[in-house]
Amino acid sequence: MLKTVTPIKVRYQETDQMGVVYHANYLIWFEIGRTAFIEKLGFNYHEMEQYGVVSPVIDADLKFKQPIRYGEKATVETWIEKYNGVRTTYGYAIYNHKDEVAVSGSTQHVIVDKKTFKPLSLKRQFPDWHQAYESALGEVKK
Repeated sequence: MLKTVTPIKVRYQETDQMGVVYHANYLIWFEIGRTAFIEKLGFNYHEMEQYGVVSPVIDADLKFKQPIRYGEKATVETWIEKYNGVRTTYGYAIYNHKDEVAVSGSTQHVIVDKKTFKPLSLKRQFPDWHQAYESALGEVKK
């Protein structure tokens, strides 16, 4: 299974009054990790959007285990948990500066027509992405 690790430097504006990263910012870090993962596969969302297709989040799950504070470094590990040709579930683990899992979670995505929001098959619309996702899962099908 392919995984990427993306460094994050905690910025002041990402924290709350306690100096801890505000919970909603972890979703942004998930997106940073997901984008890096897709780029490692040789793709990017911009290419998809040129075809009038976008990939909204349809479900998100986060579990908070340790706080991360301003000035600390963190990393986002990203991988594909599930993929069926239509839906993609990405998994994430955010590690703190002590290399402890601070936040874990997942986001589920589909691709849709940008104008109608009608769901599309990634397998049919972007066969290269489909093959790369199956390979990243370690389930290369012939």
